[in-house]
Amino acid sequence: MQTASTNICERLCNKFILEISLLLNIPQSTVSGIVTKWKQLGTPATQPPSGRPRKMTERGKRMLKCTVRRSHQLSAESIAKELQTSCGLQISTTTVCRELHGIGFHGRAAASKPYITKCNAKHRMQ
Repeated sequence: MQTASTNICERLCNKFILEISLLLNIPQSTVSGIVTKWKQLGTPATQPPSGRPRKMTERGKRMLKCTVRRSHQLSAESIAKELQTSCGLQISTTTVCRELHGIGFHGRAAASKPYITKCNAKHRMQ
């Protein structure tokens, strides 16, 4: 069974790219890409992307962000366990670290601040 886009491609493949471009009022580069795809794959449809799909969904990312903001001193391992119990995501600590870096959270050591002595406090008040 042939679709409408397949029939259009078959009729237009006998014409020059410039003719098709002017006829359909679209850029020549677009026409060239579609014709090339038609010749190689036999269909103008976009193929599914290669590779494994991402483990974290948008909802999972929001839950991760909320978890980190609630308690920012948790380790990646404890965050992974918490996400596993709360929303059933089976993710590794490496995935948690990667997603946190993508969101914009990075591990940093807190700046050391010296204690204020009584003498120092008196000077600051003046």
